[in-house]
This record gives sequence, structure tokens and C-alpha cells, in this order.
Amino acid sequence: MSAELIGYLNDDNFTTEIEQSEVPVLIDFYATWCGPCTAMAPVLEEFAREQEGKVKIFKINVDENPKTPAKYGVRGIPTLILFAKGKEVNKIVGMTPKDHLEKMLDNVQ
Repeated sequence: MSAELIGYLNDDNFTTEIEQSEVPVLIDFYATWCGPCTAMAPVLEEFAREQEGKVKIFKINVDENPKTPAKYGVRGIPTLILFAKGKEVNKIVGMTPKDHLEKMLDNVQ
């Protein structure tokens, strides 16, 4: 069920998705070898289910797509960046509890 709620982006389609979204967009910059990234996945899945329709959530693999993380200054992973109306409005590096994600989203709605 949650797999459909979290999409995947790459360097080619990242900007289009961010700029064209009617709702805020949360991006999870991750790598397959990253333990904290794997631990963050169930938190994001639960958040995606609870906030369906209020936010779009995408993941982008930093190893396969190096341009986008470089553009946004991603130096550690997981990094979560919230965009609203095409602009970065919040950035978190490291594991993040779901209630913090909820507060981030509430601040832009």
C-alpha cells in the first residue's frame, strides 16, 4: 500500500516535480547502503499514509543521482528537504521522528 504513496525521482525529473506540485513536496535523499536511511523508511511510509493528499513524498538515490544532492548542499544522509511552491522551506539531516515531519508540514500549510 505505502509503495504507491512514495515515489522516486532522479536528476532529470526532480525540478519538474518540485515546481509543478500543487502541494508541498518532501524529498528523502538516501543511499541503499545507509543504515539510518533504511531505518527512516517506515517512518516516512507511515507519514505518507497519514498525510495522503496533503504532501507528495519522493526519494532520490544520492549515488545514482549526484547532481541534485550537490545542488541542494546535501552532505549527509538521510537528508529530508521540504519544498513548497517550488522553493526549499526546511531541511533536516539525520533520523527524524514523525511528529517533527508533521510540524514541518503544518508550518507551510
